[in-house]
Formats: sequence, C-alpha cells, structure tokens
Amino acid sequence: MFYLVMGLVFFLGIHTLRIVADDWRSAKVAGLGLMTWKGIYAAVSLAGVALVILGFGLARASSIDLWQPARWSHHAAGLLTLVAFVLLVAAYVPSSRIKGLVGHPMVAGLMVWSVGHLIANGRLADLVLFGTLLVWASAELVSLRKRDKATGVTRDPGSWANDIVTLIIAVVFWYIFALHLHYTLVGVAPFG
Repeated sequence: MFYLVMGLVFFLGIHTLRIVADDWRSAKVAGLGLMTWKGIYAAVSLAGVALVILGFGLARASSIDLWQPARWSHHAAGLLTLVAFVLLVAAYVPSSRIKGLVGHPMVAGLMVWSVGHLIANGRLADLVLFGTLLVWASAELVSLRKRDKATGVTRDPGSWANDIVTLIIAVVFWYIFALHLHYTLVGVAPFG
C-alpha cells in the first residue's frame, strides 16, 4: 500500500498546486521558466503514475475485502466508464457541445470513472485509489469552476457534428479498452 499512497501523493500533489498554492506555483514558473516547470511537472507526474501502477498491483494482491459488490455493479461500471470515455474525448475535440456544457470534461470524466470503479470493486486498495481520485477530482472541479467564474470564462457552445465525432471516437476507444486492453494492462476482464 506504501507505493500506491506515495504514487498518489506525487501525482495528485503536483496536480493540486493550483488549488492550494497558486501563487507559489506562479512564482516557480516565473523563476524556472515555463519549459523547465513543465519538465519537472511531467517527471513528478510520471513518477507518480508509475508508483500508482506498481503500488496498486501490489496492494490488490494482498488487499482486504471491505464489501462484496453486487452483480449489477459491473454493468453499471461499464456504462459509467463509457460516459467517462466520452467526457475524456470531449476534452480534446474542439468545439463540442459536450465540452461547452461540462466545462472541464476531463476532470468530470475522472469523477465518473472513479465512481464506476468504486461501485464495482470492494477492496481496500480500490477504495484508496478510486476514492482518492474521486475526492481530488471533485475538489479540482470546484476550483476550476471558481477560477472560470473569477476570470469570466465563456464556453463555445459547440456543434452537434463535433459531438458525433466525440461519441464515435469514445465508443471505439472504450470498446477496445474494455474488451481487450483492460485485461492486458490491469489483469481484470470487466465483462467476464
């Protein structure tokens, strides 16, 4: 569990600086330069992701059961992860209505993905990983919306055509990941 927690501290710690220490972060960016800051940010993030992957694998092997998920929870998780994939893709497709309505679809997608995994998994390691990500993403979304309001951000209403592109890409990637890559990367076949 140590490596999982340390990975979350590294990854979420660097991603939380704008919430808890924006002035300090801005001073560091100004002092180091944007590219150096981005390099440090990427290195800490990648170290965090590597520790999370290693730590989650180790923790899952010896984790205790906290609850037994209902049979329907795996189907609900599949549906919620599809929604999360749509939100993730919407973050990168320019001028989609989904992005315009949600505002920060990547963070919202992480929230939906975390909820899906929390209801379908009942071990301590799952609660630590997905619960922590859900709490962080919720705080990040609140912070981003406050920052948007303070700076007067307006959103492009987007187009239906870009929503269709978003949905097609998301469904294809979700299908490939859920039915083929999830087992290879995580060791769990979500649909049997």
